[in-house]
Amino acid sequence: MNNKESENTETEILNAAKEVFLQKGMAGARMQEIADKANINKALLHYYYRSKQLLFEAVFKSAFKLLAPQLNRVLNDDTDLFEKIRKFTENYVAFVIKHPYLPNFVIQELSKNPDFIQKLRAEKNFPTIDKFKIQVNEAIDKGIIKPIEAEQLFINIISLNIFPFIGEPLLMALVNMDKESYKKLLKKRKTEVSEFIINSIKI
Repeated sequence: MNNKESENTETEILNAAKEVFLQKGMAGARMQEIADKANINKALLHYYYRSKQLLFEAVFKSAFKLLAPQLNRVLNDDTDLFEKIRKFTENYVAFVIKHPYLPNFVIQELSKNPDFIQKLRAEKNFPTIDKFKIQVNEAIDKGIIKPIEAEQLFINIISLNIFPFIGEPLLMALVNMDKESYKKLLKKRKTEVSEFIINSIKI
């Protein structure tokens, strides 16, 4: 198999795995089903990925490589703080709606494999909040926002964005919504979260 064929096969595997993980989650996914969807035999699938865990990590990293540069760009560009919060939330929510398996995978993976985050941090364009911290402190000094630690503000933003995806079954039951209605609710959070955060900190 030449390099081009190998690359195409790996892409097909990752696409097939993403679909299966999305439908059935990590626990319910089967390597044979992924192989069938990728139109390859199971032996070839195991040639590329020895275990379901390694395949799941590859799917996650593939998606994270798309998300990380977007978030890093937003966090470290020159837009003002409020616009930065709006852009971060919009980009994050839009991305996770397309890749809803990611938040639960992070929680699941970190609970049993804390070192996994170190693998992610080694990836190019892993998001940093250095510029964000500077902007938060400048906004406080100028009297634009209430005093708050930049780290606390960032955690607030992440928490409000991520929990509706992690806690989807519970929240659907609590707000008495079906799947389709809940999806519409999640799309609204692209703006709802950012405006809530901004209104809570601005003077």
